Amino acid sequence: MPAVEENKSVVLTHPSGATAHIALYGATVTSWVVEEKERIFVSQHAIRDGSKATRGGIPIVFPIFGTKDTIPLAQHGFARNNTWDYVGLITDNDQVVVRFSLKDTQLTQQQRNGWAHSFRLTYTVTLTAESLKTVLVLKNEDNDTFEFNALLHTYLLVPDVTQVAVHGLVGCPYIDKVANGEKALESREAVTIEGEVDRVYSNVPDHLSVKIGEGGINIEKINLKDTVVWNPWIEKAKNLADFGDEEYPEMICVEVGAVADWVKLAGGQTWTGGQILTVV
Repeated sequence: MPAVEENKSVVLTHPSGATAHIALYGATVTSWVVEEKERIFVSQHAIRDGSKATRGGIPIVFPIFGTKDTIPLAQHGFARNNTWDYVGLITDNDQVVVRFSLKDTQLTQQQRNGWAHSFRLTYTVTLTAESLKTVLVLKNEDNDTFEFNALLHTYLLVPDVTQVAVHGLVGCPYIDKVANGEKALESREAVTIEGEVDRVYSNVPDHLSVKIGEGGINIEKINLKDTVVWNPWIEKAKNLADFGDEEYPEMICVEVGAVADWVKLAGGQTWTGGQILTVV
């Protein structure tokens, strides 16, 4: 079967042998295998019982990025902290396509109080022989306009993060959260990791590439103008309860999103954002 629901997850299998796992909790992609090789990092210490967002995979950040003084929600919002509905298999020809949904009525009362808007989120995951496409569609079911952030917090599995390079960010402005929010322009053609990195790049081109050894992963952004690059490095890794002290060399987060500014969405309107990851 191309899509099977089991153990509170949906498992996709492509005729090529590529697979993907999506947990119903958070609609979080927790595995993506191409050519018998795992491409997505999930911490061995990740909490998978539905009590906390998964440390790893592709968590969905919505409707806020980080925390906001004026919006009483948990860090990165509530999309990654709720069980989504599995809508079902959409197609299973050359690509396996499944869909998930989350509506405001599924939230806790505390979450609804923190962000009191009527909405519907639809998340479509498409698996091919070499690619994984993840697309979020948001409908504002209110009469009034609301503002939001959205981001796909992708954790890529790598053999040695110091040998990884992210291409496509040169010339982009960024906020360096490690340097107390200092603003700068990226001067490097290849962004590498040599210590803790937490940068929010804005106005990023739609095509990025992550070079991993002899191969890598290309990222095509869909209506998402920002990109976060993150690695906790040694000290911060020790302070993360659901992350191993020695796991930081095995991962890099390259997260496409709309987070540098609020996105405004009028009542009754829809917004779409996503990414296509392709193994090269």
